[in-house]
Amino acid sequence: MDSYKILIAGPVGAGKTTAISSVSKIPPLTTEALATDITREYKETTTVAMDYGLMTLSGIGTLHLYGTPGEVRFDFMWDILSKGGVGLVLLIDSSRTDPFSDLHFFLRSFKKFITKNRVAIGITKMDLCTTPSVDEYQAQLRNILPNIPVFSVDARNHIDVALLIEALIFSLDPKLAA
Repeated sequence: MDSYKILIAGPVGAGKTTAISSVSKIPPLTTEALATDITREYKETTTVAMDYGLMTLSGIGTLHLYGTPGEVRFDFMWDILSKGGVGLVLLIDSSRTDPFSDLHFFLRSFKKFITKNRVAIGITKMDLCTTPSVDEYQAQLRNILPNIPVFSVDARNHIDVALLIEALIFSLDPKLAA
């Protein structure tokens, strides 16, 4: 059994902390603090350093899940948390004003990491806003990152999050998920 570091990133409110909580086999370590700026419009608290959880996949090993802060003012943590990572789960909140802008912003922000590793994208809150569709997200990616996993995900749902993470692991090495 091996050990892998997986990064979970995305904008404020996309469900990073919730996703880690839904699959972690230990109580997740979170660094939530009261939101003091425009973030208050989305939620009461925000991640200021990282979230951490553990997930075990049978036959694969232990996954160390590191959630990044979503606020740009904490972007220095993105590089710190990326070190040693093998893959990125990018969560995009479909209910935000311009989720495509968020998608492209985070892909640019993690471009260096993505060129050396793999990425899987989970579209959250599609129960609140069904457009754009998963197909439209895939069309956005077609010319820049073809053939990456893109799923609609409920960050509260263990099975949804686990499948997204398994898709990332499978994209790293198809033999791992066999």
